[in-house]
Amino acid sequence: MRLFIAICLSEEMKDALRRVQRQMESQRVTGNFTSAENLHLTLAFIGEYPDPDAVDLPPVEPFTLALDGFGSFGDLWWAGLAPCPALNRCVAALRRGLADSGIPFDRKRFSPHITLLRRGIGRPAVQVPPAGMTVDHISLMRSDRGKRGMVYTELRRSEPWSSPRKQDGV
Repeated sequence: MRLFIAICLSEEMKDALRRVQRQMESQRVTGNFTSAENLHLTLAFIGEYPDPDAVDLPPVEPFTLALDGFGSFGDLWWAGLAPCPALNRCVAALRRGLADSGIPFDRKRFSPHITLLRRGIGRPAVQVPPAGMTVDHISLMRSDRGKRGMVYTELRRSEPWSSPRKQDGV
């Protein structure tokens, strides 16, 4: 089973990103556009792993993400996010938990981005509209190859956050 852990995006965020993709299309940029239902923020890529039940998802203290910027890694075009220390803490805790559990994952430095287009041809000049969302959970996702590209399925969400004071009964 091919697994990854991600933040599933709000409809508002997806709508803003679809507007960016339409700007790209209007500039005759071509390639494999990410479908709206597949837009997400990957936090940790596990890859082939046989036991999704062994993957622990830590609770997430709510924080806000905001779109900010646009760029590319070669022929992969992405939308960026405003700096978010809470996101970085979430990713660090998640990856530390995976490592402590012996679950393999891609250890590349975390570079928060949302993939809009793969194998892109052209040089788009776009404006990323303002959009944001509150994150209150993360999701374990399965990736399967379908007839029209990848199909992502949410297998499980992290438990709701409970502040340490509430956990101690205070």
